[in-house]
Amino acid sequence: MLDFVDWIAKRCGGELDLDGGAVTQSEAKSLLDVAQTVGLIASLADRSDEADAVTLCTLHAAKGLEWPHVMLAGVNEGLLPFAGKGDEDDGSAAATERLAERLQEERRLMYVGITRAQRSLVVSHLRRRKKGREMVPGMPSRFIAEMKLDEQVTKEDARAKLKALREAAAARAAAGAAAKPP
Repeated sequence: MLDFVDWIAKRCGGELDLDGGAVTQSEAKSLLDVAQTVGLIASLADRSDEADAVTLCTLHAAKGLEWPHVMLAGVNEGLLPFAGKGDEDDGSAAATERLAERLQEERRLMYVGITRAQRSLVVSHLRRRKKGREMVPGMPSRFIAEMKLDEQVTKEDARAKLKALREAAAARAAAGAAAKPP
């Protein structure tokens, strides 16, 4: 148990022991980040590959993992990329550089999310969302436009497809009934 506590403390503190006693600094993580990662790894280890299961995780916790189907929900401007305090560009070169670096990091997170999918990927955004006590219009994230999804995927109307399948089945049944002798 003490080994586990020590392991968590090192991950939170950003220190990792390498073989030979050398210590290296890594990105410090909050206890919540470490707990989410441990929980995700444990849940993945418990389920078999054949089980029908839904895994809900953050983009950070998804690094290095893959699933057959991935859904990225709420990919809106202000959420991904996240609009935090101090994002205002006051015109200074330093502020512009900080904003560009943060956007690049958020772009890498989006890349992590879309590359987790083995067979299918769904990316959705909100038309409106609650912010505080009011509803505000939602804008799709700039990252969606950068992916150029509309150029690669033809959207299908599920109702029209079902209607066409029913009509084809009815036509086959009618043809089969007409071919039988009385």
